[in-house]
Amino acid sequence: MAELEDVLAEELIALGANDVEIGTRMVSFSGDKGLMYKANVHCRTALRILKPIYNFKAENADEVYEALKQVNWEEHLSLNKTFSIDAVVFSHIFNHSKFVAYKVKDAIADWFNERYEKRPSVSVTNPDIVFNIHIAHNKCTLSLDSSGESLHKRGYRIAQTDAPLNEVLAAGMILKSGWRGESTFVDPMCGSGTLLIEAAMIALGIPPGIHREHFAFEKWNDFDDELFSEIYNDDSTSREFSHRIIGSDISPKAIAIAEKNIKNAGLKKYIDVSVKPLQQYTEAPAPNGILMTNPPYGERIKVDELTELYSMIGERLKHVFTGYNAYVLSYKKESFDSIGLKPSRRFFLFNGALECEMREYEIFSGKRDDRPKSESSRERRPRNDSNHLQRNSKEGYRRSRRAEEGDEPKPKREFRPKREFDNDRKPRGERSFDGDRKHGDKKPFKREERPFDGERKRDADGKKKQFRLRRSPGKPGDNR
Repeated sequence: MAELEDVLAEELIALGANDVEIGTRMVSFSGDKGLMYKANVHCRTALRILKPIYNFKAENADEVYEALKQVNWEEHLSLNKTFSIDAVVFSHIFNHSKFVAYKVKDAIADWFNERYEKRPSVSVTNPDIVFNIHIAHNKCTLSLDSSGESLHKRGYRIAQTDAPLNEVLAAGMILKSGWRGESTFVDPMCGSGTLLIEAAMIALGIPPGIHREHFAFEKWNDFDDELFSEIYNDDSTSREFSHRIIGSDISPKAIAIAEKNIKNAGLKKYIDVSVKPLQQYTEAPAPNGILMTNPPYGERIKVDELTELYSMIGERLKHVFTGYNAYVLSYKKESFDSIGLKPSRRFFLFNGALECEMREYEIFSGKRDDRPKSESSRERRPRNDSNHLQRNSKEGYRRSRRAEEGDEPKPKREFRPKREFDNDRKPRGERSFDGDRKHGDKKPFKREERPFDGERKRDADGKKKQFRLRRSPGKPGDNR
């Protein structure tokens, strides 16, 4: 997902990946087969893991077809297996991803037909093998999709509310905050419980893919069942969690759904949920911790109600959750303004197609300047590198990487040559107006007032703020 590339890169490095490079909505890395299995099981912010198998260039659809006819498809596919094509196109040459997918399908079908007079079948719903074709301008990359279904589908969700938070986004929010289970975690508007479940899995070190029924690589010709079982059953990442994860919501229906998902994830022991509006919080569940929530954005409630909601959020944070770091995800500046608190950090994220922000608020008693020096300058949670705090805006990670390598020298400022004037034209400051006032004089220039009779009247609509002057009594309608 956009703006989570830096978090995913850190996850991959922790798993032992090599040659990690960040791109736009992607991170490339190298490793062995075991690392590919591990990335699918353990990466919380990856949507899918692709294995490139063929790179080529093409200027038109026919060249795509001819290039793919050169692939030995029997290494990846057989007549008795089904397949599907996922096409992603960013190119001025190819402007329709489905057309590219059809060309890939034709190349595969013709390759098998020429050899066996038979071809594998296409399956859209549950294919055995998924191929991904990515085209950037004229550069084409054919990959095997090792994940199958998107990795945000963890497998624990059995019910959901109207607008559930994407699991990958929820995990990314928590990982960006730096919380790893060191304190109590609270979501007072928890909905179906996605943030609560992802937080519990992070705190306990439970891999996000542990509940999935299958991965696409399990149907590959070179699948190593013994190696995958070893990785899947490895519990070396598990940790003890001595705090609580607490969720609440104003909707009894949402809490009932959250309870089902939490139970299905096997985390009922660590998560407490209840029907409770945020305004009914009179004391925090623990002396300190973090609060993270995804309030409504205003699609289904009125603007006045939305302003009141966010104003109430700010009031409760200030008066109840002293000692907490609070994180609020939303996408309207007016909503953040209604909270009435100054953020300490800002993170730009995408919730579906909405360009959102997650703002961090350090909640303390009194005024910001009243805090003891030791508190205001205290060390933040340990990060993987010293430039992590710079990653709070678009391109932030890339800026931090450039800073690590050394800032590039700033270009020298170019000065414009002095203006030359014609003999007849004087520079500003020497030109005079009506022979009385020079441009450089400090005395104000007074406009001669023009007298008029009658009244000044505003236009009926009032929008253009123009005036009509009745200069003298005359015929009706003789106004200018």
